[in-house]
Amino acid sequence: MYNYYIINTVVTFEQETVSSADVVERIAGVHQAGLPWLVAELADGPPAESAAAPADGPSQQAPPELAPETSSPELVGYAYATGWKSRPAYRYTTEVSVYVAPGREGLGVGSALYGRLLPEIASLGIHVALGGITLPNIGSVALHEKFGFHKVAHLEEVGFKFGRWIDVGYWQRTL
Repeated sequence: MYNYYIINTVVTFEQETVSSADVVERIAGVHQAGLPWLVAELADGPPAESAAAPADGPSQQAPPELAPETSSPELVGYAYATGWKSRPAYRYTTEVSVYVAPGREGLGVGSALYGRLLPEIASLGIHVALGGITLPNIGSVALHEKFGFHKVAHLEEVGFKFGRWIDVGYWQRTL
């Protein structure tokens, strides 16, 4: 799913596709930092959420009401939190990201993921969540504002992809 965004959009500034092993390594890194990486899966009903476990770690099961109904659900999105900066004074601030499968936008997947991710990071003692959004991105701005984020920065022409300069905005929510 992420490679679609790398190849076709400016939502991410990565320009080289990633392997499954790369993704597993990233998930493990998020978990090693003590932060959540959640996935949303679609079986025969509404989006179901579960926590992605590190490759060599135990599986973290979703609550029963969110568990997939079949053995081969479709991945429809994921969300995670990472440390924002490496200096110790920033340890209570995270950057949150959400990706929804192409064609599944606007169906509540992002809301389901943020509805679980934000309370989870708050329970870990995180004080501020930041969302970096390439602009324009009406859907992502709407999602963040729905969850109480407000715009705190607009960085002009800080990325270059597909032959054009790209702005990035930052949205912030105190948890």
